[in-house]
Amino acid sequence: MTGMESLAAQAVSGLAVPIFQILWGGGGKLLGIFGKSLDEKTREIIFTASKQYVQNYEERHGILKVLGMREPVKLESVYTAVQFLGDDAIRSFESIENLEEVYRQAKSRRFQSHDAKKQAGIKVANDKQYLMVLGGPGAGKSTFVRKMGLEALKGKKGNFKHACIPVFIELKRFASSNINIETFIIEEFRTCGFPSPDKFTAKALEEGKLLILLDGLDEVPTKNLTEAISQIQNFVDKYDKNRFIASCRTAAYRSGFRRFSDVSMADFDDTQIQQFISNWFHSDADKQAKTGDKCWELLQKQEHEAAKELAHTPLLLTFLCLVYDRSQSFPNNRSVLYKKALRILLEEWASEKRILRDEIYQGLHTELEEILLSEIAYTGFESDRLFFSQRDIVGQIKTFLASNLNAPQHLDGEAVLNAIAVQQGILVERAEDVFSFSHLTLQEYLTAQYIDDHRQVEKLVTEHLTDKRWKEVFLLVAGLMRSGADNLLLLMEKEAQKYINTPKLQALLNWAEQITAGSTGDFKPVGKRAVAIAYAYANAYANALAIA
Repeated sequence: MTGMESLAAQAVSGLAVPIFQILWGGGGKLLGIFGKSLDEKTREIIFTASKQYVQNYEERHGILKVLGMREPVKLESVYTAVQFLGDDAIRSFESIENLEEVYRQAKSRRFQSHDAKKQAGIKVANDKQYLMVLGGPGAGKSTFVRKMGLEALKGKKGNFKHACIPVFIELKRFASSNINIETFIIEEFRTCGFPSPDKFTAKALEEGKLLILLDGLDEVPTKNLTEAISQIQNFVDKYDKNRFIASCRTAAYRSGFRRFSDVSMADFDDTQIQQFISNWFHSDADKQAKTGDKCWELLQKQEHEAAKELAHTPLLLTFLCLVYDRSQSFPNNRSVLYKKALRILLEEWASEKRILRDEIYQGLHTELEEILLSEIAYTGFESDRLFFSQRDIVGQIKTFLASNLNAPQHLDGEAVLNAIAVQQGILVERAEDVFSFSHLTLQEYLTAQYIDDHRQVEKLVTEHLTDKRWKEVFLLVAGLMRSGADNLLLLMEKEAQKYINTPKLQALLNWAEQITAGSTGDFKPVGKRAVAIAYAYANAYANALAIA
């Protein structure tokens, strides 16, 4: 029996992983670099190194532990298949007016179109030899890239249809201008104990047997970015038989890779959200208690419509699952929930990812940035605008920095906007030089925060009490008020009296009181009157429709 046959036999017995079974067996060229005849000791070393490589990948890249999770979870246990947006979903040259119109016609709280064409992520990864995955912070880019590596390790048992050994490279590790991808790969194989790792790496690259996973181009320190792009380009050109998947935050990407096909991560749809929640609560105890079903059902309720909006981003969906896991509910005071979600994007996620904050942030601490964002949110919401030109936002930033004594005066407005968009994704570029908040929920929360901070509660009530667009803001202001919501309720009652003191409404209220007086049932009189008015309204609406 030859060395390769012996090794293949061990692989078949289940001791080796599928990808190495494929590449070592059947006279594989990669094994040939160790010599035509392998002694038993060398075979054992190669076999052990192969197992160690897979173990290292699974331990380093196959688990998730984010946002203060008590215990890590296996990536595969919670992974939900992602989708990429088609080219027609990238509205590069749309005007602000068109974007506003499209959003309002959709009658949805989401900015991403429901009708956008999507493609399964795994299919695209199989079809494209060179793939650049774009998306906002927490959109699931790194998770997808890591998952592709796990699929490749499964060989024919996995969904990745190319026989390649995955090599996962966190680009933020290139902290200096001395970037050598090949040296990094050699060290990966050396660490696992492969004999002659330099020769093995050279042969694998020459034969196109590696899947190079380049994660987080946006996390390369700015001073090294140009050099990093140049080194990656040269490496891809030199070893163009291999397959490459890279990831980058959309706002940081400048289309610098000639060979790569650019795709954008699609937001999770309802099916994916439900699947993720089901995967998250997968323990026997959770399955027996139907925790996942209960969490999903709660998110479906109207009072949690804005919270569910956050769930379309995988990072914030993870946060919602953690919140539900701890209390089996979501906070009654939704301001608490959104404040935490905002802080995750502002600072906690950057800390988890160990992103080196740009020099632009020196002196612009989180609290100050939150005040700045609340001004941008309020100004837009007050004027019924959800999309803003870059020029307008930069102007607001400059005014804020100039007028705020606590703000560093040396900062450049455009650089601040760029840093916020790249690192946090709270403001997102929807088309060329057109921005919006990543979630309407965040704009509403920041608007409420501005109103509370600037004592504009009375103005809110007198100008917007009957405007449905401000409903969520009212609820958030109530949760933010340090003195409690009593003052807000009193102002609302006072304003409501102006509407009550009209002949038609007085007649309706009198009718409701007469029709319910003395009726049976355990409901309070006010509840009975409310039901009577609701029936009257529904009846009138139905008659109006019939006449129309």
